[in-house]
Amino acid sequence: MEALFTSAALVALAEMGDKTQLLAMLLATRFRKPVPIILGILVATIANHFLAALLGHSIAGVLTQDWFRYAVALSFIAMAAWTLVPDKIDEDAPLKAPSKAGVFVTTLVAFFLVEMGDKTQVATIALGARFDNLVAVTIGTTLGMMLANVPAVLFGEALAKKVPMRALQVGAALLFLLLGLWMIADLAGWIG
Repeated sequence: MEALFTSAALVALAEMGDKTQLLAMLLATRFRKPVPIILGILVATIANHFLAALLGHSIAGVLTQDWFRYAVALSFIAMAAWTLVPDKIDEDAPLKAPSKAGVFVTTLVAFFLVEMGDKTQVATIALGARFDNLVAVTIGTTLGMMLANVPAVLFGEALAKKVPMRALQVGAALLFLLLGLWMIADLAGWIG
């Protein structure tokens, strides 16, 4: 349960103001079809985050030495800093569904590709390395993405005006920082 809840909370907060959340808002305002957009985000996230968690889990299984565990802890601290950098997306760029693809396929492909190398994907790799439960990490990070993006799709522009994105980014950064510091303290034997 720790893997699931930690993954969900970290990714939900890290997603606030992230480029994929901005993409979700943009898709919602351009297409105005929330169900296929939400389903596209769900399928893209499951695929992307399963692969990311699998990569993290695989790396952790091979590299079990303390130096690697310290590297994972430091990656959480780096994520804290990265979370404070707001993402932007070009809202004036033309966006339309390819003639043969519908809103679902457009969302699926766009969301999967935009998530590549994104901070939530990097966080999922780190979470996969940290926790020995691939399924819980995948479910947790997917849940976190949906918690952040479903309201963005449903409420779009109104949500962007009401939610203090900077406060959420700072909260996410603090969570990443605390998790990284906790891992270092645990490895050093300071807590136990």
